[in-house]
Amino acid sequence: MLQQFPPMGVYETLFKFADATAKYMGDPGTHPWAQGYPLTTQLPGGPALPENISLKSTDLKYPKATGELELRERIAAYYNDHYNAGISPDHVAVFGGGRPGILATLAFLEADVGVAVEETEYTPYYDMLKILNRNVHLIPSNTENRFRPDASDYDISPPGQTERLFLVKSNPCNPTGVMTGGDALKGLVEKFSQPGHGALFDEAYEFYCDPEPESALKYIDDIDNTDIFVVGAATKGLQVPGMRTGWVIAAERHIEIFRNYSSFGMGGISRPSQLYVADLLEPARVSQAKNAVNQFFTSQRNRYASGLKELGFELFTGTGGFYHWGRLPGELSADDFNGRLFEHEAGILPGVLCDMARRTGESGPMHRFIRFSFGPLSADSYDNDMEIMSKCV
Repeated sequence: MLQQFPPMGVYETLFKFADATAKYMGDPGTHPWAQGYPLTTQLPGGPALPENISLKSTDLKYPKATGELELRERIAAYYNDHYNAGISPDHVAVFGGGRPGILATLAFLEADVGVAVEETEYTPYYDMLKILNRNVHLIPSNTENRFRPDASDYDISPPGQTERLFLVKSNPCNPTGVMTGGDALKGLVEKFSQPGHGALFDEAYEFYCDPEPESALKYIDDIDNTDIFVVGAATKGLQVPGMRTGWVIAAERHIEIFRNYSSFGMGGISRPSQLYVADLLEPARVSQAKNAVNQFFTSQRNRYASGLKELGFELFTGTGGFYHWGRLPGELSADDFNGRLFEHEAGILPGVLCDMARRTGESGPMHRFIRFSFGPLSADSYDNDMEIMSKCV
């Protein structure tokens, strides 16, 4: 009765790890280098994470379809304060994390809209686009351009028989950490604000950029006159992946569609989670958190870059996110590397799972690439991490 499909790439790796070790990656004593979550403890110079939240009986009722006003006000205020976005709560829809918002956006694209996505991208994009049977154009993102497409790579026509074009882009990119900012980001916003164009900028790793975070909203004059969607979440920057709270910012006419969808497809998002996240977005607190996340993870990125290069990894990592993207030394494949790592209760994400063309086997261009996550790693785990890596390469 049901169409079969495999688990998303990260979960495919987690399930293989569980089969090999009888543990869940992330359990005490394991080394969750394949997983995309940050430390959920207080960072140096950062604010404490609240340990409880006070609820009234009215907080236990059904939540509002588009999201609670308290949270949508805080989200709008954040982007207005930091990026002069000029948005209101009516431009914000709340979802159960970033992925449901991305999937809803892609699901409601009209039939004549084709999708452009970079060749190396966030692994669930592949699953979403395949399940939705979308016409896709792949933008070159590979070793030849060091996973850094230039402006001309986005000068493309709608794929197949489609008539309009919609860009899907994580920025900073997951898995490569390559950030598009400044004039390059401004140019993309302008290009995909034109008639017949639209874009989704997935900014889950917004806080994790060196030298400073940036959002596409900085370059949007009037979001109501665009088909641009900006996705954010509490998962990464606010360090609370378990709250499963994300948001999409878009024109009011699109937010109305998300409200209507929520009325039959989601029923709203947990109000206690939304209230917790609203507290995290208090203006002074979120500014402190943004600075702390940026400084701590930039130092971690630099530290692990040095260690991995010493072991012979060829790194292509950008200046954002909490991953290293690189090619293994010698002829070692990512799958074989994971087989060795599993013996030490560690694991990475094989690069082929970030290939939007899913070219597998030794002939595939990504079979020796890995995404190494330092997001969940405490500062004192470095020596042990490098020891395990050294044994396995």
